[in-house]
Amino acid sequence: MTEERNPLWEKLERGDWVVCVELDPPVDDVIQPFLDGVAAFRDVGADAVTIADSPVGRPRADSSLLACKLKRELGVEALPHMTCRDRNEIATKALLLGLSIEGVHNVLLVTGDPASKVGESRPKTVFHFNSRKLAKYVTGLNETVLRHPFRVFAALNVNAVNFPAELRRAGEKERCGVSGFLTQPILSPEALDNLKRARATLKGKLLGGVFPVVSHKNALFLDTQVSGMRLSPELIQRYEGADRERGEALAEEISAQVIRAIRPYTDGVYLMTPFQRVSLMTRLIAHARGAGEARKEETPHA
Repeated sequence: MTEERNPLWEKLERGDWVVCVELDPPVDDVIQPFLDGVAAFRDVGADAVTIADSPVGRPRADSSLLACKLKRELGVEALPHMTCRDRNEIATKALLLGLSIEGVHNVLLVTGDPASKVGESRPKTVFHFNSRKLAKYVTGLNETVLRHPFRVFAALNVNAVNFPAELRRAGEKERCGVSGFLTQPILSPEALDNLKRARATLKGKLLGGVFPVVSHKNALFLDTQVSGMRLSPELIQRYEGADRERGEALAEEISAQVIRAIRPYTDGVYLMTPFQRVSLMTRLIAHARGAGEARKEETPHA
């Protein structure tokens, strides 16, 4: 079997520090702002762009179609999310075949949020798979059907209340074929401790999650309303009374600190873009690239 190149995985295998950046897909058919954002990330050194699959169960442009477009038109490595919410086995296999044909050979598999009620409609969810079963299914296709196999990534919730159980599930995911994990945001000492435990336990590559919190309202919402997020009280307090400019400056400062803190325990960073703030993310990519250079000096063998 002759495999196509997989630049993202090649970098991880070499021990390079990789920078992945998430940008939400459009809610309509106006694509240029999304493409401009991705191009800006590419131009300052992002290694890949991750694209969520209709996050929180609300429809957005298809992550896999966008991944193909980025690969073909911008030469950008994309890591589309694939949920278990919307597709049965037939649709899943057809989509994976299409991605492989288009040269997209990395996928992030997540169970996905149930479909949200949109207007008067009540879209039905499928959940033919969960993330472990889907990983095992993709691995089976790698071995039987695909000439150019996928590298399978999964999510790791370092904010889980019962992290030992989360870590056991991650081990099961590895046995089902998962090669690496993207973590939830690390915004508390407990999350950092859990990341260290994951590094000591798991075999796969780890990309540490970084979410730039941009305001006090944003911090409170993330801490209380978003599943998988947990912020330290001290961090939330730092945003009290901050205007937009000060909030964004804090977001950059704190995110840069997180990047430095997670560097010894990860193979790269997973930056999540808040509210389409592309310029903030380009600055954070620069911080991440600097962290990668420092890591290289600390571990010359990598």
